Amino acid sequence: MRALFNLTAILLLLGLGAAHAAPSLIPSPPRLAASGYLLLDHQSGQVLVESNADERLEPASLTKMMTAYAIFHELKAGHIRLEDEVRISEKAWRMTGSRMFIEVGKRVPVEELLKGMIIQSGNDASVALAEYAAGSEDAFVPLMNAHAANLGLDGTHFVNSTGLPHEEHYTTTRDMARLASALISEFPEYYKWYSEKSYTYNNIPQSNRNLLLGRDESVDGVKTGHTESAGYCLVASAQREGMRLISVVMGTDSEKARAQESQKLLNYGFRFYETHRLYAAGEPLKQMRIWKGEHETVPLGLSEELFVTVPRDQYKELKASLSVDKTIVAPASKGTAYGSVNISLGDEVVAQRPLVALQDVAEGSLWQKLSDHVMMLFE
Repeated sequence: MRALFNLTAILLLLGLGAAHAAPSLIPSPPRLAASGYLLLDHQSGQVLVESNADERLEPASLTKMMTAYAIFHELKAGHIRLEDEVRISEKAWRMTGSRMFIEVGKRVPVEELLKGMIIQSGNDASVALAEYAAGSEDAFVPLMNAHAANLGLDGTHFVNSTGLPHEEHYTTTRDMARLASALISEFPEYYKWYSEKSYTYNNIPQSNRNLLLGRDESVDGVKTGHTESAGYCLVASAQREGMRLISVVMGTDSEKARAQESQKLLNYGFRFYETHRLYAAGEPLKQMRIWKGEHETVPLGLSEELFVTVPRDQYKELKASLSVDKTIVAPASKGTAYGSVNISLGDEVVAQRPLVALQDVAEGSLWQKLSDHVMMLFE
């Protein structure tokens, strides 16, 4: 059994549940000339616009986002270092398509290869990094797919590190948005490279193909992609006044079009939506009676911050409630769910998160357990 609690006091602190104001009119989202597209709020994880979001599409060089993500994990684990020098194989040197123009047999630091892959979209750099991290590109690909599975990218499968066409190499706009969000959250120290407009290696300067970097100061990434079969693709991210949006546009007909269509999505999201933090991680939202424990109560709250994204001027229309297990018996472990926090806007639930124990509560003494057992019979 679970009991429902209104969060009246908390809502007043948040400014929710105050006097109603006439809601602003929100126009329909733009229709884009693309095979698929999606707009995601990074903090809340809410999808604001989508079309063909789960359709299998070719990622082209958007693939390199996962190549980078896997390499960043290897760096974090200490398996490789930015200053490590990578000997360039003939396979990497012979890669076609976009390149950073590394030379066979030369030794190039991991950091330079990452910049060549991220900024210049070098296929040669991608293969060199994959070979260094896993011994071969073929051995690196299962690592990419394992990370995809861990992130819940159910519509994605990779067969190479570059994005060159293959019938079993595919993704979705939803998965690409989630991957971009993970890059931003987990590796801010490396994400900064996605905002660099150009990079020079071997005296060859090359520009970042993300045209939005030179047009919109709020845009700081992420990645372009193009093959004849995939069309022109762009994952873009922008931050304005603390709100970060991620747009994914795939299958447009030109470099110019992918930038224009992405800009339409971002402008729409920033213009007509707003994101708010409702609760902090670890903030006690309810003290619940716990039976047969060393303490009489256990604090319940959220393990992560809770953000919601709502149409503009509708923040005060939000309603929150707690659904909590009626009976909690020790022992209780920190992080164990005993209910949920539910945020709704009108008839729509816009966010729901587990309500968890914020601390461990061990079993009480024999006397405490016996006396609580008797009291529970009357409760």
